[in-house]
Amino acid sequence: MDKLRSMEIFVAVVDAGNFTAAASAFQLSPVMVGKHIAHLEATLGARLLTRTTRRQSLTEIGAQYVEQCRAILAQIAAAETGAEAMRSVPRGRLRITAPVSFGSEWLAPAISDYLRLHPEVSVDLSLNDRMVDMVEEGYDAAVRIGALDDSAMIARPLFNYGMAICASPAYLKKHGTPQTPDDLAHHECLDFMVGSVGVRWRLQSVHEVHHGRSKRALPASRFRTNSGQALRVAALKDFGILMQAEVLLAQDIAAGRLVPILCDYLPPARPMNLVYSRDRRATPKLTTFIDFVVERFGPAAALPLASSA
Repeated sequence: MDKLRSMEIFVAVVDAGNFTAAASAFQLSPVMVGKHIAHLEATLGARLLTRTTRRQSLTEIGAQYVEQCRAILAQIAAAETGAEAMRSVPRGRLRITAPVSFGSEWLAPAISDYLRLHPEVSVDLSLNDRMVDMVEEGYDAAVRIGALDDSAMIARPLFNYGMAICASPAYLKKHGTPQTPDDLAHHECLDFMVGSVGVRWRLQSVHEVHHGRSKRALPASRFRTNSGQALRVAALKDFGILMQAEVLLAQDIAAGRLVPILCDYLPPARPMNLVYSRDRRATPKLTTFIDFVVERFGPAAALPLASSA
């Protein structure tokens, strides 16, 4: 028998004073009520009730046990009430992970807006460019760039993750504007590193792709770093040309602090998705967050890029 059910029936018997009233409350026969009480007594190895033809009373163990049952049942009711409340109103803590550039420049400000709309939700945002194991590390959702191969995840498309090649107006005025990737041999190029290896620029126009021309590699760089933000600052200081994600450079481009160049030679944009586990329960905090991010950054969204050169 279900022990919790038996506890509920035992408390009802004590409160009602007899088996018949408790049986009516639970739509059971008095015989079945007696079986539930007998089940508890057999489990405990002690009698809970003393019954005569005219009345029933609690044994000493029964009096102690009924109060413990009341406390246990009250805790369960409170837990169920809390769970139901969490499923009706966005409430609780979300753990989200995202790539550094998108997360810092766009997702973090958006999360601030989301939290204003939902004051009972908290968000832990982890910014990391590595592929995290969402289930193992306990994340509710993740922003991922590139093709997805994890069938255990549900993916909601966001806008494509494109690249931009930029330099400051002062740098281009002094050194000239490259018209083709071959012109980069005469410029300072700021190179992104993964570990100790520079990420080579692979530039190729659509026309060259169709005609099978090989991609050009970036000339050796005098300034390499594993921080796109550091490269952005160097470019803003008029030192050279960088290629980084549009999400990192969009606001500088829109403000005229950086000028996009060589747009016809950029690598193809990659898909970006908000993903979450198929097994993750659809709580209001998660569903409202997903809907908010998709509305803000869905495929129809556009970064505020100025006209490119």
